[in-house]
Amino acid sequence: MKYNSPIKGVILVTLSVEVTREVSRTLSIEETVKVDSKGRVTIPASIRELFNIREGMYLLMVADKNTREIKLVPLPVAAKLMRIKVLVEDRVGVLAELTNFLAGLNVDIVSTKCVVLKREELGECEMIVDTSRSNVTSTEALASRLKTLEPVREIEISVLA
Repeated sequence: MKYNSPIKGVILVTLSVEVTREVSRTLSIEETVKVDSKGRVTIPASIRELFNIREGMYLLMVADKNTREIKLVPLPVAAKLMRIKVLVEDRVGVLAELTNFLAGLNVDIVSTKCVVLKREELGECEMIVDTSRSNVTSTEALASRLKTLEPVREIEISVLA
């Protein structure tokens, strides 16, 4: 079975000196790769094939300091990426409200991280989104639409790649 949708996959890259390989029955592939002198790693062919990763594609890299994991998320070539940082009222359902609102605009959320800054008062969400299939054409247009949401306090949006 070949996985053809590159946006839905997540690759875990473990950095080490030795090369090993383990393939499980659940289509989970775990590879250990070596870092070269310039800090580069080569994504093994089995993973490139599984996620249809081609030369010139962008990958979103997410490093988690707590778990000490690095995740690579393949992005479509036509992706129009934006980073959204939004301060919101901390209450039940705010994340669902944000994600449903973006889905209604046909904005694809590639990555999201939300934290509570002050319990039951303030939270912060940072998202990487793809607007290539949306009619949202600018950061200003997206910000003005997000500002209409009741829990939104502040918004910063920037274009990536």
